[in-house]
Amino acid sequence: MLRIAFAGTFAASLEPQVRARLGAGYDIVTDDETGIVARMAGIDMLVSLAFTRDMGVAARRLKLVQVPGAGLDRIDRSALPAATWLANAYGHDVGIAEYVMGAMLAMSRSFARLDARMREGVWESQWAVATPPPPTWPELAGKTLCILGYGHIGQALAQRARAFDMDVHALRRDPTQGADASLNSLSGPEALPDLLRRADYLAVTLSLNPTTRGLLGARELDLMKPSAILVNVARAEIIDEDALYRALVDGRIGGAALDVWYRYPTSAGPTFPGRQPFHTLPNVLMTPHVSGWTEGMLEARAKIIVENIQRVARGEPPVNLIASP
Repeated sequence: MLRIAFAGTFAASLEPQVRARLGAGYDIVTDDETGIVARMAGIDMLVSLAFTRDMGVAARRLKLVQVPGAGLDRIDRSALPAATWLANAYGHDVGIAEYVMGAMLAMSRSFARLDARMREGVWESQWAVATPPPPTWPELAGKTLCILGYGHIGQALAQRARAFDMDVHALRRDPTQGADASLNSLSGPEALPDLLRRADYLAVTLSLNPTTRGLLGARELDLMKPSAILVNVARAEIIDEDALYRALVDGRIGGAALDVWYRYPTSAGPTFPGRQPFHTLPNVLMTPHVSGWTEGMLEARAKIIVENIQRVARGEPPVNLIASP
């Protein structure tokens, strides 16, 4: 009987749906990313966001490492046993694209502040008595959205932004692939300064790798408009933490919606998500890495994990196979 392991909190959250679809013939275990090491010798397939050298050393019959997400930044590919396939999973593009659209609207229209003030009985509007009306809010229509990273998420976002009559420009490593009618332009990495200058909204949807880590620092953020809104749904480390905080405090950018962070919980109880106190800033929308946590994502990922387990059990390569570096 093949043994399937789910390691880590996120992977374990998918286990019930995968178990229900797999049926009989599989032994399924769950553990955390540290505890699974002692069980690796008996594991045939591992579902995990992380793969460490200790896991690789302990593995004896591992056929598949299935990442239950798109990012590979926690996978030590050099530690994979020679005969082990590596695959990832998508299905989060719609949910994250919808999140970005919602974040742009919430930031531009000051929804959080208006809601808080209404709960105090304060009308920040033209309906208030003996109070000047507030400045008008911007519309997304006619504004420029620049997308850094034009993969599954970037493409889903571009389609939705065009439905809002936005001008959409994107950047990707290889601009010869992926251009479509959703875009005003698709450029390579050399166009980054130009995109930063023209963006009313900047969406970061890049994968984290040695090339993108720290891609946006103080110099890059200084190129942006002081009214620009940044939305990061990729990885926090793509943007230098100190530079982002200072740009927000100093008003060198208008605001940021941040769903990915520099620090994550390691135990129960409150955990502030970075060294800098982003939670004190009024021009920041903070969410706890939930932009892709939707019904559609869970269903799509459970489906692909089941398919890959069954394919590998038959000796076939998985879908979304990651080639050796």
